Amino acid sequence: MISIKDKIVVITGASSGIGAACAKVFAQAGAKLILVARRQERLQELADELSKFSCQLHLLSLDVRDRASVESAFSSLSNAWSDVDILINNAGLSRGLNKLHEGNIQDWEEMIDTNIKGLLYCTRYLVPGMVNRGKGHVVNLGSIAGHQTYPGGNVYCASKAAVKSLNEGLKQDLLGTPVRVTSVDPGLVETEFSQVRFHGDSDRAQKVYQGLTPLTPEDIADVIFFCVTRPAHVNISEVLLVPTDQATATLVNRRV
Repeated sequence: MISIKDKIVVITGASSGIGAACAKVFAQAGAKLILVARRQERLQELADELSKFSCQLHLLSLDVRDRASVESAFSSLSNAWSDVDILINNAGLSRGLNKLHEGNIQDWEEMIDTNIKGLLYCTRYLVPGMVNRGKGHVVNLGSIAGHQTYPGGNVYCASKAAVKSLNEGLKQDLLGTPVRVTSVDPGLVETEFSQVRFHGDSDRAQKVYQGLTPLTPEDIADVIFFCVTRPAHVNISEVLLVPTDQATATLVNRRV
């Protein structure tokens, strides 16, 4: 098992859900955390919560969709923070559940810009340093939606299928270097995901998880932590994890 103590870990989408759960797990293990999210106030709340672990934190209020901002933020990191060991590309979202021919184009652009381009920007600006230093690990948050398309999922599923392909392509491109690449692909996880998808419709969001026991953000964080702490010769390329109540993207067991 590789120690995470004093390793520099970048977590995007860190202000809530899986990103915040990852921050807690890695802080407890003594990592130095660069927490990235759009909501500065939520980042600060998380930082206050993590203070009990006496870990070092660097907060970046940043929208990963903005390429110039991503480049500026990462290129201007001080020497104490620039040698990133682990990148967790967690920032992502879904918008809407409409048929493709009835879809909201702004929703499409937000998903594509965040789920694909944001991941690409962070990877492009941080992985060269990993290659030069001869160490590093990239963890991409995929989804069961990248494996199986479901009705109304069209563009979101396409974006996560792209993450799956990019993960595979990056792993091939880094062959011959010690840098490892992992995709962690969850099924139903109870986070703000459905609230965001349905533009704040809480009643509709709650029905997504009604009658079943979904995964928690902590479940996903545990798996990510496991993947990055394996011995250096072990690369866990892909993990697909679902609740026991879920068999496929659409087949779930709901108890009345």
